[in-house]
Amino acid sequence: MRNSSSTASPSPDTEPAGPPTGEPAAASTIDRRRYRRVRWFFARVFIHFIWWDILLNRPVLRWFRPEPVTRWRRIARRYRELAVQMGGVLIKLGQFLSIRVDILPREVTGELSGLQDEVPPEPAALIIAQVESDLGRPLADVFEFFSPTPLGAASLAQVHPARTIGGEALVVKVLRPGIQRLVETDLAALALALRWLKFSRTIRQRVDLDWLGEEFTTVTRRELNLTAEGRNIEQFARDFAEVPEICVPKVHWQVSGPKTLAMENVGYIKISDTEAIEAAGIRRADVADRLYHLYMRQVFETYFVHVDPHPGNLFIRPLPTAEEAEAGIEEFAPGAPVPHREGREFQIVLVDFGMVSAIPERLRSSIREYAIGIGTRDAWRIIQAYLDAGILLPGADLKRLEEAHNILFSHFWGVRVGQLRDVALSEAATFIDEYRDVIWEAPFQFQVDLLFVLRAVGILSGLATQLDPEFDVWAKTIPFARKFARDEFEERWQGWLQEAVSAGQLLWKFSSQVDRLLTRARRGEMTVQASLSTGDRQAIQAIGGAVRQLVWMVAAGALLISGVTLHLSTGFVVAAAVACIAALKRR
Repeated sequence: MRNSSSTASPSPDTEPAGPPTGEPAAASTIDRRRYRRVRWFFARVFIHFIWWDILLNRPVLRWFRPEPVTRWRRIARRYRELAVQMGGVLIKLGQFLSIRVDILPREVTGELSGLQDEVPPEPAALIIAQVESDLGRPLADVFEFFSPTPLGAASLAQVHPARTIGGEALVVKVLRPGIQRLVETDLAALALALRWLKFSRTIRQRVDLDWLGEEFTTVTRRELNLTAEGRNIEQFARDFAEVPEICVPKVHWQVSGPKTLAMENVGYIKISDTEAIEAAGIRRADVADRLYHLYMRQVFETYFVHVDPHPGNLFIRPLPTAEEAEAGIEEFAPGAPVPHREGREFQIVLVDFGMVSAIPERLRSSIREYAIGIGTRDAWRIIQAYLDAGILLPGADLKRLEEAHNILFSHFWGVRVGQLRDVALSEAATFIDEYRDVIWEAPFQFQVDLLFVLRAVGILSGLATQLDPEFDVWAKTIPFARKFARDEFEERWQGWLQEAVSAGQLLWKFSSQVDRLLTRARRGEMTVQASLSTGDRQAIQAIGGAVRQLVWMVAAGALLISGVTLHLSTGFVVAAAVACIAALKRR
C-alpha cells in the first residue's frame, strides 16, 4: 500500500508551521536549516538558467554552450538525489514535475519519473505516541495488536498492521510526526523559486506559475488530510456499490483520527505478482480487461478517479468457486494460500485514496468529445475538445495540430500497447522532422487534475500490457466512444422532439384565433388599424417563431431520414416518406 511523504523527524531548529510564502514570513514558522538548503539548490538552478540560457543564448556565444537537454537532465538527476536524501515535499514535487510533459522536456520528466517514494521509517515510539495523541487514548485501549514494524514507509506517512479489540485485522496509516512543518518549509522554498522564475518572460508566457504553485500546494496539503482520504474511500465505494467485481476497504472511523486512518486489511495478491495470479487460476487477460474497464468508468461515468494506480495500490482478491463455497470456504484471508481453479473469479482491490481527481463539470463534456474523437479517428473533434477544455495556449496553430493528429492516427491506430515503443522509435524521426514547430511550441497547458488522470491512464496501460501482452487499448476504448456518440445523438434527438412539441403546441394555441380572424374577414367584419395592438403583434411574432421552429424541425427530420436511408441502403424509409408527403398534400 503506497503512502505519502517525508523523511526524518523535524530537527530541534523547528517551530509551528504557517502558510507558505515567497520567503519565510517569520523564521519561527518553518525549519530554517532545511529552508536554507532547499533555497540554495533552487538558487543554483536559477543562476544556471540565467548564465547558460539567457546570457549565453546569443549568436556566436551559443557555440560555447553545452547541449541544453543534457544540462537539464543533470540538474534533474541532482534534484532527485536531494529529494531522496531529504524526502518530504521534494519527493512529491519530483513526482508532480515528472507528469508535466506539457512544460518540461521528456528527458527531464524521465529522469524524475524514477524518483521512488520510499524513505526509512520513523521510530516506532514516535509513531505510537502520535497515534495515542491523535485518538486521545492509550494504544492498548484501541488495538489488541499494533505492529511497530511498518508494512511500508513513504514520504508523508507509513502503514502498520494492527488488530482491533474484537480481533479484526486492520492496516493503520499514520502521518509522520512533524510532517506538516516540513511540508510548509518546502512549500515556502518552492514559492520563492516560483517568484524567481517570473523574471523570465519566456517562462511567464509559457506557464502560469502562480496557478502551477497553487495547484501543487493544494494537491500536497490534500494528502495530509487523512479524514478526507477516508471520505474518498467511501465515495468510491458508493460509486461502485453495484459492481461486485470491485473491492474497496472499509474505513474504521472509531479508531481513526485526523492523523490516523484505520482500514480493513485487503492485502491480497499484488497485481504485479503475475505468478500468484496464474497459480490461483485467474486469467491475466481478464484482469487487464477488467482493470481498464474500471478506469474508463471512473473517467467517463463517475468522474471520480483514483489517480495513483501503481502496483503497490492494486490487489487481486481471489473468490471461492461454487465447489469451495459448498465445502465451507467463504473467503480467502489476505496472504492465505489459494488453490488453483481454472477461470477463478476475482475482485480488483484499490487502496490509498490520498490522490484522487474529481473531474469538474467544465471538463466532462470535453473528455467525452476527446473519447469520441479517438474512437472515430476524428482529429478535428480532438482539437475542439482541447479548445473546450481550455488546455491550448493562445495562438496555437489549430490546423497544424489537426495534421499532426491525423499523422499519429495513420501510424499508431491499431498498434497494441506492447508494440508502441518499437513503432514510435521507427516513426519518431520522420514525425519530429515534419512537425518540429508543433513539438517545439508545445502549445498545451493541462490542468493538474486532468494531468493526474492522464498519468493514471498511462500507468494503467502499462500495467494492462504487463498482464496481457496482447492487450489492445484501441479495441477497449472504441466501445466507450461509440456509447458516448450514441448517447450524444439521443440527447440531441430528444431536444429536437421537445422543440417540435413546443412548436406544435404554440401553433395549436393560436389556430383558433386564426380561424376567427378568417371568419371575420369573410363576413366583412374586419376593420383596418394603422398599427397592430400589442396582443396581436405578440401573437404574430409567436406564430412566426413557431413556423421557423417547425421549418428547422422538418429540415432536421429530412436530414435524419436521408442519413438513415443511406445507412440501411433500402427503399423502405423513402417509400414511407413519400407516402407521408402524399398524405399531407391530400389534406
